[in-house]
Amino acid sequence: MRLMTMLAACILGLILCAPAAAETITHPQSGLPVANLLITKPGANTGSGFRVEVAATPAQQERGLMFRTRMGANEGMIFPMEPPRPAAFWMKDTLIPLDIIFIGTDGRILNIVADAKPRDETPLYSAGDVSAVLEINGGGAARRGIKVGDEVRWDAP
Repeated sequence: MRLMTMLAACILGLILCAPAAAETITHPQSGLPVANLLITKPGANTGSGFRVEVAATPAQQERGLMFRTRMGANEGMIFPMEPPRPAAFWMKDTLIPLDIIFIGTDGRILNIVADAKPRDETPLYSAGDVSAVLEINGGGAARRGIKVGDEVRWDAP
């Protein structure tokens, strides 16, 4: 009987002390889930890290970063493209300059549109099929040495 009591206490202790399921972190302004993203040179394990809002649905992607007046230096927004396809973005109703980074199906940067102009309605195109598009503050790619061919990885929220 004593063994059963000890076993029950141990099991209860494991249940009470077990870590809770991971909660999804959301951005305070958009309410979108937030993920960690890392851009590295091919074969490297370190690079430029960002906390990105994940705009996964068509409605979230349509809104994007419109009407934002600022964004943190290590923040951005990722637009997963499922299925992969050519993409075109514009800056209508976007109030801050952005670098638009098109990510190919192999997870490498396909092309970068640097310092896209706020409120400009000119379409900005990917150089082929993309699995995602990343937006960061304008000039951020150049400041961090981010280039075509760099690898992009992020955790799913």
